[in-house]
Amino acid sequence: MTHLPQFSRALLHPRYWLTWLGIGVLWLVVLLPYPVIWRIGRLLGWLSMKLIKRRAQIAHRNLELCFPEMSEAERQRLVRQNFESVGMGVLETGMAWFWPDWRIARWSEVSGMGPVKELHARKKGILLIGVHFLTLELGARMFGMQEPGIGVYRPNDNPVLDWLQTWGRMRSNKDMIDRKDLKGMIRALKGGEVVWYAPDHDYGPRTSVFVPFFAVDQAATTSGTWMLARTSKACIVPFVPRRKPNGKGYELIMLEPENDPPLESAEATAAWMNKVVERCIMMAPDQYMWLHRRFKTRPEGVPSRY
Repeated sequence: MTHLPQFSRALLHPRYWLTWLGIGVLWLVVLLPYPVIWRIGRLLGWLSMKLIKRRAQIAHRNLELCFPEMSEAERQRLVRQNFESVGMGVLETGMAWFWPDWRIARWSEVSGMGPVKELHARKKGILLIGVHFLTLELGARMFGMQEPGIGVYRPNDNPVLDWLQTWGRMRSNKDMIDRKDLKGMIRALKGGEVVWYAPDHDYGPRTSVFVPFFAVDQAATTSGTWMLARTSKACIVPFVPRRKPNGKGYELIMLEPENDPPLESAEATAAWMNKVVERCIMMAPDQYMWLHRRFKTRPEGVPSRY
């Protein structure tokens, strides 16, 4: 597996004191009662929409591309709700890393885990599909409390944050794998492990194919799902970590396992996977990461969507 970052005295260097201050503030906030955290998170999201206007424009454009039939008023409302979710996502990351198991369990419920436990007990590799919901960090912790697996991550350029995210995620994972380590993922899947994987972002032209996604007919979509599933013969299981309305907590919903996905080509698998991702997103559209430039990669000669 990946060599994971370890804590060292070098992380206490003055150049990182501002980072540690931010971590300390986050830790203090998530000590508060959850209803208070929920209100602070929504306020933080409202402020962020005012401060990072470019990201709000990207979210609006993504919704415009994906849902051309949506009215402008509906689109504006969804952007506002989405940024409230962005604020909550920051605090939910702190909750995922710092809350004890009993507090996570108190504010969450899980459904559909039975088939996953059965597959895992039979040593069947599981490719766990987690799309980029803003609740994803907390959802991964909720899942790991039920059935620990292997997390896939991108190392952070800040060594303090790199160590912290690894420490936080290892509270409910067996190990972590760099997202570029496909061989490591395949070994884990063949060994009967659960490996988390997110196929819904635009990862550039090198490893992508162009297939439909919502109303966009040529969306750059990773071919990694095809490579992993074809090579490892793993079962594909999507999951949705959804925030309940009005500060009522969370639910982790496991969708039905897929043992026989279409694998005849990278395009066929990607098109099928996008349909699965669409289904997941529509279970909580206000909580999806719309501020990512999902359609930045275009076929050669096709103008930018942004």
